[in-house]
Amino acid sequence: MKIVVLAGGLSHERDVSITSGSKVASALREKGHKVVLIDVFMGYEEPLSDIGSLFENQYDFSKSAVLSETVPDIEKIKSQRKNKSNSYFGDHVIDICKKADICYLALHGGEGENGQIQATFDLMGIKYTGSPYLGSAVSMDKAISKSLFVYNKVPTPKSELFKAEDLQNGKIEKWSSFPCVVKICSGGSSVGVEIVQTKDEFMKAVNNAFSYEDKVLIEQYINGREFSIGLLDGKALPIIEIIPKAGFYDYKNKYQSGLTDEICPADLDEDIAQKMQKEAEHAYRVLGLKAYARIDFLLDDDNNFYCLEANTLPGMTPMSLLPQEAAATGIDYPSLCEKIIELSLEKY
Repeated sequence: MKIVVLAGGLSHERDVSITSGSKVASALREKGHKVVLIDVFMGYEEPLSDIGSLFENQYDFSKSAVLSETVPDIEKIKSQRKNKSNSYFGDHVIDICKKADICYLALHGGEGENGQIQATFDLMGIKYTGSPYLGSAVSMDKAISKSLFVYNKVPTPKSELFKAEDLQNGKIEKWSSFPCVVKICSGGSSVGVEIVQTKDEFMKAVNNAFSYEDKVLIEQYINGREFSIGLLDGKALPIIEIIPKAGFYDYKNKYQSGLTDEICPADLDEDIAQKMQKEAEHAYRVLGLKAYARIDFLLDDDNNFYCLEANTLPGMTPMSLLPQEAAATGIDYPSLCEKIIELSLEKY
């Protein structure tokens, strides 16, 4: 097959996406596919007369991707674009994607996961991996997805949504329940997420969160163990437990080697494990997801579990959870990438 792997973009998870994309592209080439790895924002900035040659030469915009400990400087990234266009898509990206049998979306956060690219590709007849635009959109917005969880009786921590104007009208300053979790409404990789204990910490965290976007979710703090459940075709994989060696599972602990222990299959009572997997499958259906996803959970000391959020384009870096869960069932990394493509093609 001719496959375009789209990575990069303009979200704060850009570095993670490039690492995911590089690894996916290598795995699919190992399986014998002709793969172009391209940055969706930078595009192909040289003169291009023959798109077919990119597939024959297996064009790869980033032979070596390195994750930093901090989120990338997006304005700096924008300034490096040669054509200075305001378009999200870089030069030739759409034309190259149209020549592929399918596009593997190795994008994380922002336009890559919020349904905009999916809707654009639907209109243009471009096939892509993962969930359709609506499932992507509602999953990316934590306030909407949590509302759907509540309506459909998926257990989830209590939360309240605040908007930027609530900083000025005093509404947010009335918050008095601590500890709590402050998180941006549509981010991923724990960017803009903080667990706070005091009012001073709360206001600092809120102001930081609003520096990323204009909607912030304040969530009930659940003291417990953290788990994640990958799904292929709506069926739960073995549960993985996430145990950071310090703090919580933030951006640094997610992507820097040696900072987090991950146990798969998780050490759980079989009855609890089955119930949690069943609820992950329920959440997957509630959100209208397709092909694959990952659902995150917390389990408190009384064995009550809470669904936190869904990831419609789970990370595929060497540190990522979904590949570890698939491996526990005997699916190696290249086969997982190919399976995701196979399941995604069923949408069409």
